[in-house]
Amino acid sequence: MPESLKSSKKEGFDLSQLIKSARAQADGDGERPVDKWNPEYCGEMDMRIKADGSWWHEGTRITREPLVRLFASILRKDDDGETYLVTPVEKIRIEVDAAHFTAIRVDVEGEGSDQRVFFTTNMDEVVEAGADRPIWIEIDKGNGEPRPFVSVRGRLEALMTRPVFYELVDHAVEKEDGELGIWASGTYFPLGSI
Repeated sequence: MPESLKSSKKEGFDLSQLIKSARAQADGDGERPVDKWNPEYCGEMDMRIKADGSWWHEGTRITREPLVRLFASILRKDDDGETYLVTPVEKIRIEVDAAHFTAIRVDVEGEGSDQRVFFTTNMDEVVEAGADRPIWIEIDKGNGEPRPFVSVRGRLEALMTRPVFYELVDHAVEKEDGELGIWASGTYFPLGSI
């Protein structure tokens, strides 16, 4: 492991201990019950998830996919709006530029209000959009472009890549007032106006 991934100089965290603790917490299907863990807040780590879904530690991109997936499995966004890496004994704040994941694929089955919409994230999680996992659009204040999101798990969300959003719009329906929207598992989600 590169020296830059062994510890965070900011708070003196031993990243290797965090990795070891995270690996020890997997249950049978690899899911970690992060919402049930209530460790003390330990501070922040110089770790960032950029808008393109890449993970960075102390200014260096983390390129080891298993390590990124491990960190993604212990992510939690709390009521305070902050994102943390959480184990039973540690809670460390990290930065997120846009979203925790990127939605890199969309699959649509059926049509009308019975239509089902599935997103695949950059972590290979498949999420079915619906009332419990909504789709929403935010407008980027800098360039006025739509930023489409889908809820993944807990308060974690994925930013749709541009091709995924365009494909989703291909399945949209138009209302009389010119609004475009998408049906997903019986719930209508507005996408914007024509």
